[in-house]
Order: sequence, then C-alpha cells, then structure tokens
Amino acid sequence: MSDGRRALSAVTDGLIHITIPVGMLQCNCSIIGDPATREALVVDPGDEVTRILDLIGRHRLIVKAIVSTHAHIDHVGGLSRLHQYTGAPVLMHRDDLPLYQAMDEQAAFMGVHPPDLTDVDQLLKEGDVLRWGPFEAQVIHTPGHTPGSVSLYLPHDAGKVTAAGPKKISVKDEAGDEIAIEDLLKKAVPRDDFEETTASDEPEQPAPHAPQLFSGDTLFAGSIGRTDLWGGSMEQIMESLRTKLMHLPDDTIVHPGHGPVTTIGNERHLNPFLQPE
Repeated sequence: MSDGRRALSAVTDGLIHITIPVGMLQCNCSIIGDPATREALVVDPGDEVTRILDLIGRHRLIVKAIVSTHAHIDHVGGLSRLHQYTGAPVLMHRDDLPLYQAMDEQAAFMGVHPPDLTDVDQLLKEGDVLRWGPFEAQVIHTPGHTPGSVSLYLPHDAGKVTAAGPKKISVKDEAGDEIAIEDLLKKAVPRDDFEETTASDEPEQPAPHAPQLFSGDTLFAGSIGRTDLWGGSMEQIMESLRTKLMHLPDDTIVHPGHGPVTTIGNERHLNPFLQPE
C-alpha cells in the first residue's frame, strides 16, 4: 500500500480472511470470504471504505452482510458508505442502537466529524447463525465493553467440508516468506512486515479450518476491552469472558478488534485479567 499500512491477507484452510486496520484507532476490519462462491462477510468497517472496497474487488467477493461487533465510532464509521456501495444488509445488536444513534456525541468526544448513519437491517441476538457460502458463524452476545457487543464464532466444522489432511495456517512477510500462525503467536510482528497476497497466491482448496473467533473489543491479546465508556461494565465483560468465550476450545484463533491475533488457550493461560483469583 502506498501509505505504508498493509492488509494481512491469506487463503486459510478454504477461507479467505483479510484483516485491514482502518482509521486513526486502527480498528481491525475483517473480510471473511468463501473461495468457491465468493460470498463474504465484512466485520467492523470502521473507516477507509475505499481500501475495503478495493480488497473486496481484488478478491472478486460478493458481500452478503456487514456486521458490527459494537457501535463505537471507530468500528461503525464506514457502515453507511459500505452499505451504499454493496447493498449488503447491516447487522448489529439491539442494545447498541442507542450508542449508534449517539454518533454526534461520540464524534465530539473523539474530536472528529461524525460519519453518516444508515438503517440497521437486522438486529442480532445470542444464538443467531449467519450463513454465507458453506460457512456459518454463531453470534455470541458479549456485553461489557458496550451493552450490545457481540462476537462471531466459526467452529472447526463451520464450512461443512472435508479434506485428506490438515493444512497449516500461514501468511507472507515482506520478503515473500511464509510465517505460520503459531509463530505469529509466539512473538510480536509489526504490521508493516506483512504484504498483501491475493487469492491466486495459494490454492483455494476447501478444507476444515481451526475454530475462529471475531471478538470485537471484548478480548485482546493480553488484555480485554475498556469499560469506562458509554454503557461499559467491568462486571458484564468479565461474565462474558468467563462464562462464554473461555468455554471455547483452546485452539480457537481470536481476531480482536485491535492488535494482533491470539488464541483462547493463550489468553486462558497468560491474560492477566483471566487468571484465577
């Protein structure tokens, strides 16, 4: 990218997954696509919609839904424009609608111009299942960072496909060398060390993939979401973490709303907020 910031992109176990940090707070916008049908979800298009649309077009994807994990301005700033260009429905939890409708107040707090708003086409709730291509994502209501925060969980069999053997999850660095995801979890890798890859860089062979969690701002690598903003609750976020997210398998790959990937196992054992009292 000409601005020095690069998306992290890979065809991973039959799943196209592109992470693009957007806006001044570098919200991780995720594009999750099926290599066969080209259907995709876009999660948290917080800003820089032109870059997001460029990646969607480059991978020839058809956006089936736009999902907001929560309604903070850095995660929803691009909702209206992306909906306008793709026609895809906008999905959000009911409990975050007041926060979304208070965008002027949020923008004033951040010292920025408020983004355009759009209608929310579907109100998410605990237990909802989102479907695109052969994939399914389960909606987990994880209040605490905001009242309507949600996480999306793709279990290992979400694609309902089989393959002869396991396939390693990897991305490419600036030198063109592949880096296994487990190596990413062992050390911090600066974002500028990654370069974009396209779907043609690796074979688009459907295969079972490790469980994936898109946690919004509920769970980060080594931390959790702040609770001192509108509607935040430390009691609720800890309940969401301990009674819901920490019940997921240890090998679940976590894609937070900011910062690097991690796993449920790593956070269970190393996150200071999740250690036994």
